[in-house]
Amino acid sequence: MTDITPTRSVVLEMKEERRAMHDGYVFLDEKCLLLAGEMLRELERYHEHRRRFLAAWRSAIDALQAAVARHGLHGLLVYPAPESAARVAHASRGLMGVRLLEATLEGDTGLAPPAVDPSHEAHACRAAFSTLLAAAAPLAASTGNLERLALEYRRSVRRARALQDVLVPEIDRDVADLEARFEELEQEDAIFMAWGRQA
Repeated sequence: MTDITPTRSVVLEMKEERRAMHDGYVFLDEKCLLLAGEMLRELERYHEHRRRFLAAWRSAIDALQAAVARHGLHGLLVYPAPESAARVAHASRGLMGVRLLEATLEGDTGLAPPAVDPSHEAHACRAAFSTLLAAAAPLAASTGNLERLALEYRRSVRRARALQDVLVPEIDRDVADLEARFEELEQEDAIFMAWGRQA
């Protein structure tokens, strides 16, 4: 800051910059609070989706074991698959620049060609894995939401700390230095003018 000539306008400009930095810190601090609150709400949704997914996973594994026991692995591999009309539908919303998704599996699995050796076990296995897919879509969306929220939260915290711990103290020192040099110049001018009147 020694290369800047201390004038009243420079001091005022630096104070305005300090005020803007402080406002930026307050905004980032509030943003962090909003993101943290949304992360907690999303975490509750994640746990609920995960609970449903794990229940569907256990049912699918049990159904798969029963179908493999009935048909054997090779027999189950050639069991006709339905032509699925299901698709993942999603809706998005934004929070402080973070895109949040909600996803669901829509549509049905469709009809399958008739099997040579149809069984209740194979049908139950197909239904269990359809339920598992339906449970996976909202869980995947919630997992992505948590990742994006956490990333933005860490980024905002870093910026807020940089403002609070580095930039604001630095500009405070610069303003104090400019004000001190400006006062010295004013005193020198006052002494010079007083000396000129005496001469």
